[in-house]
Amino acid sequence: MSHNQTQPWLVVYDISDPKRLARVFKTLKKAGTPVQYSVFAVDATAMGMGTLMAAIAKLIDAREDDVRAYRLPADGWRAELGKTILPDGTWLV
Repeated sequence: MSHNQTQPWLVVYDISDPKRLARVFKTLKKAGTPVQYSVFAVDATAMGMGTLMAAIAKLIDAREDDVRAYRLPADGWRAELGKTILPDGTWLV
């Protein structure tokens, strides 16, 4: 897979301060789709994801906050149970 090819990522976070949480949420909202509380789906290149994580690193306190990004496999297994904030029939690919 090329470094300039868009890939699906899952970004999860636990931010202890409400002001930092709001800034991280706003930054992620520009880049992706909120899936659940503290979980975003982001389609980005590896370089774009690095840039996003670098921007988030400037917003958090690394001693108190936790932000993680996971690249999702293109052929990964997925299931959906219960209420979702996404429109019916929408899958994050």
